[in-house]
Amino acid sequence: MAAERAHWGSKLGFVLAATGSAVGLGNIWGFPYMTGQNGGGVFILVYLLAVALIGLPIMMAEILIGRTAQKSPVGAYRELSAPRSPWIGVGWVGVLAAFIILSYYSVIAGWSMHFLWLSVTDGFVLANETEQAARESREAIAGLHGEVAGNPEVSTLWHIVFMVIVVGIVAAGIKGGIELCTKVLMPALFGLMIILAIWALTTDGAGLGVKFILGIHDAELLEYLDERPAFTANSALAAVGQAFFSLSLGMGALITYGSYLRRNDDIVGTSVVITVLDVSVALIAAFVIFPIVFLAGLQPTDGPGLVFSTLPVAFAEMPGGMVLAPLFFFLLSVAAITSGISLLEVATSYFIDERGWTRIKAALFAGGVILLLGIPSAVSASSTLFGTGFANFLGSIFGEAGEMSWFDAFVYLTYNLMLPIGGLGIALFAAWRLGDAARREAFTT
Repeated sequence: MAAERAHWGSKLGFVLAATGSAVGLGNIWGFPYMTGQNGGGVFILVYLLAVALIGLPIMMAEILIGRTAQKSPVGAYRELSAPRSPWIGVGWVGVLAAFIILSYYSVIAGWSMHFLWLSVTDGFVLANETEQAARESREAIAGLHGEVAGNPEVSTLWHIVFMVIVVGIVAAGIKGGIELCTKVLMPALFGLMIILAIWALTTDGAGLGVKFILGIHDAELLEYLDERPAFTANSALAAVGQAFFSLSLGMGALITYGSYLRRNDDIVGTSVVITVLDVSVALIAAFVIFPIVFLAGLQPTDGPGLVFSTLPVAFAEMPGGMVLAPLFFFLLSVAAITSGISLLEVATSYFIDERGWTRIKAALFAGGVILLLGIPSAVSASSTLFGTGFANFLGSIFGEAGEMSWFDAFVYLTYNLMLPIGGLGIALFAAWRLGDAARREAFTT
């Protein structure tokens, strides 16, 4: 006899957990640097349109599928179609995407935790004895990320630490682990974000920062920028991809979380709330980061290094930076943990639903597999040391033969292929296979 399915203790618990799934490094790390590289305000506008027109409907469809079937992705598609239906493949895409994404996501999350450690152990101290000493110190701080990413021992250690934390929370259960954790962490995250944003908007860099975010590229801003960020067709695709990634779409997380809803729980209202909260965090992050960047006289188009290379230098140079740096990297680590929980829950729920395992056994096994899968991404020059054939095979498919590492291959595979395929499959299934009656019943309860 199957065990009774766990449910969220409250609507607030589900909203915070699902928001925690959506709010992650994609909002605080990815969104600002992509904004900086892809046209500033124009990119944000396209991103918001993608969220409203594509992201929100797919989110509602994901939650609907999970709530209707009361099962995780593979079981949900089987339950709502047929035992050997091809639709089950969409569920498998979600489960596999969760495994792969968390394997490299935990490496980036580990960098966040390491930078939190550096920020509280005087790692961002700028020498001021001479101009040369200050310059060398600034260069050393900016190079910390390269040292960490290129250090197999450090990256692997923090990858393990992060996975141990996430496995512990998921193993504790829906109410006692995930819901309890997100009820504490999500309010803390929003509180810290608002505090940092208020401070950033009172600095001398706020004027240029706000202009950049809103796309007001006037003479003052253009004089400051080394180059004006251009919005291209690739920028539009990046905006859509960012909407998928930041909302946790196409990876089975919201199907899994939706399966813990009771059948009369609201879908439309909670989906709107989750989407608004997620977008708010991304926008607030931009209003935190860009004023700091302009205050420190740095460039907003510095790309992925904006958080790990540019901001540590800014914190080292500004008054109060020794307090602000730990707050920021703690916030980044919290966002990573809440998203990591949802990804591991997708994998864990598969073994619970499909194999009948206990939650502790499923969480430990899934977490262990993901931990091992992530080690090549944590190791410097991973395509040489691990999986050369696999990485080069993907590189040849994507036109980057000889250049794509294991980490790069996994990012490309999930971000550009698995998530869009999963999202498209969800939309088609909800529109075509689920049926009008099921949709009407779901959206009127």
